[in-house]
Amino acid sequence: MFRQTLLAVVAGVTMIVALDAAAAPGPRATPPANLERFLAYPFLNGLTASEGGDRIAWIETKQGRRNIWIAEAPDFRPRRLTDGTADDGMELAELNFSPDGKTLAWSRGGGEGNGWSIGMPPPNPASAVDEPHKEIWASAAGAAPMRVAPDGEEPALSSTGKLAYLKDRQVWTADLTGKEKPKRLFYDHGKASQLAWSPDGSRLAFVSRRGDHSFIGVYSGPDHPLTWLAPATAFDSNPVWSPDGRRIAFSRVAGIAGPLASSLVEAPNPFSIWVASATDGAGGAVWRSPVSLEGSFPEVPDGLFLMWGAGDRLTFRAEMDGWPHLYSVSATGGEATLLTPGPFMVEHVVMTPDRRALLFSANSGGAEGDIDRRHLFRVAVDRPGQTALTPGTGLEWTPAPLQDGRIAYISSTASKPMQVAIAGGDGRGAKPLAPAEGDYAAKGLTVPRPVTFKAADGLPIHGQLFMPPDGKAKHPALIFVHGGPPRQMLLGWSYMDYYTHAYAMNQYLASRGFVVLSVNYRLGIGYGRAFQHPNKGGPAGNSEYQDVVAGAHFLQALPQVDPTRLGIWGGSYGGLLTAHALAHNSDIFKAGVDFHGVHDWSLTPGLAARPQRYEQGDYDAMMKTAFESSPEAAIAGWKSPVLLIHGDDDRNVRFDQTTDLARRLAAQGTPFEELILPNEIHGFLRYDSWLKADTATVRFLEDKLKP
Repeated sequence: MFRQTLLAVVAGVTMIVALDAAAAPGPRATPPANLERFLAYPFLNGLTASEGGDRIAWIETKQGRRNIWIAEAPDFRPRRLTDGTADDGMELAELNFSPDGKTLAWSRGGGEGNGWSIGMPPPNPASAVDEPHKEIWASAAGAAPMRVAPDGEEPALSSTGKLAYLKDRQVWTADLTGKEKPKRLFYDHGKASQLAWSPDGSRLAFVSRRGDHSFIGVYSGPDHPLTWLAPATAFDSNPVWSPDGRRIAFSRVAGIAGPLASSLVEAPNPFSIWVASATDGAGGAVWRSPVSLEGSFPEVPDGLFLMWGAGDRLTFRAEMDGWPHLYSVSATGGEATLLTPGPFMVEHVVMTPDRRALLFSANSGGAEGDIDRRHLFRVAVDRPGQTALTPGTGLEWTPAPLQDGRIAYISSTASKPMQVAIAGGDGRGAKPLAPAEGDYAAKGLTVPRPVTFKAADGLPIHGQLFMPPDGKAKHPALIFVHGGPPRQMLLGWSYMDYYTHAYAMNQYLASRGFVVLSVNYRLGIGYGRAFQHPNKGGPAGNSEYQDVVAGAHFLQALPQVDPTRLGIWGGSYGGLLTAHALAHNSDIFKAGVDFHGVHDWSLTPGLAARPQRYEQGDYDAMMKTAFESSPEAAIAGWKSPVLLIHGDDDRNVRFDQTTDLARRLAAQGTPFEELILPNEIHGFLRYDSWLKADTATVRFLEDKLKP
């Protein structure tokens, strides 16, 4: 649950509460000077290309207004496809081109799906009086978009022009002209996901999740029963078709028996790659990972990236050398070849149209601080040796191969927000497309400096240091801690909307005279598997908190910092670490802002349920350690004031984490304030919610640290 990225704030009434005073709506606070200018950045995501590489599409969000943009060969001049003008909290996502590139489908509405929110209605952050829905929309040949299904998600278009999508975890289909009523394509006992059409569009592969196991199924039409691929007691996922449509490759994870599983000690979670006949389901393993921690299924964002390349090669991501890297294995079996050796992580992987190479982003390069950036690379599917395409001090990610060998991608720098660019296949001649809605208006952004310092146990920790423009001593200072925790703050704008917002806020706080240190603590990504999976991390011992304290000592030693005026802020897992800082070290941290943090691990759904069987494993010890690793276990030492911010429809960190903490703080007389956003979710869907939260954050921190 806490592997997901955590974000913003939601619509509703601003409520500031001191201690246990009665809550009452107050007037809307006026944002501090220039805050809205810093928050007027465009966020771009979802960049995708058609199979032929003659069309690209992406999503832009700016001050809550969401729109889809497209560009077509040969000049790739950007054109806005939708006409979103309102901050309505209706998310756009899941862009999907038909194989011929003529039709684009996407979802509108919803947000923040996860295991325990399945079956919940779509969020309603704008508090609309009509119940919102998550819908499927489409545009054929660049025509005006139309809604083709009133309820659904994860659209998938076939080469024959057929649309499949999910509704209530069943597979449905809809007419792209909107003339016929949507209908269920077939019935499945499980919960469907990961839809994948065969190359000829006649069959549909899918994952059927069934609690403690999952299958790969194939739908071949109304007159054929579903075909199951080598069914077992394992978790099967990531189906990918062979180019000829005869076979399907997929991943398999055996899982760990409940009484043997423990959050206290990490155990190997090996996986295998299987290939099966799409006709009769017969198949077998073509490769198995070693039974070791490094051989475990990768727990990095976006998963395995399993793909079927030229020469009958399967490519995938794994961490067998201690880093998230790309590997290749024959579809008929054999040893896996490491394609991308080196101390860096691979992300945003896509295969070229000829299936002979992979394009990806990685935190590698020759410039100082590149471990905290992203650049683009290319590697062949059958032999090691990546080629750098975009070196330098900028950031580049989400490559999309084009028809003539060129590459589209999203780029940014420390001071210039993201835009779509196109470069040659070798990365040269990069040219940005025209900005979607004008240039970013904020001026005076500082260039964050890469820094390292050591935790108490000697582990090197990376961070980004934001200095105020005047450079005068002595300034108040802030620690920022990201959420996730498998995330990484960068030396520039992030490819995740939550952390693009955090970057803008760190810049704004620096412009207001704060020295800001963003700490990439252990449990995060970008520094190898061992860093992401430390001993006694999270609910098993909270070892990551020492990295926050080390960051505080680093700040206090700077000549520009007043060591007596240090605060902290963060969201989700960063909210948890903010609470830890105030509970354990109010002597160091004089104030904090806690966005939707975890405050008692033993309250979380993934840990709290006692096994319903005779064997209890180490449940009691696990729960004891989980509570002792929680901020509330040390709440007696919490003296410094805190601002608590939470949306009450949060589907990642339940709202009871904040209600429980607030009542405990009130009981012991610790000063706190609240900003509660009715109907907002974890990653705030409305700009208005963020603006309320950011306004309250700035005013609180300045009141407490800059009296």
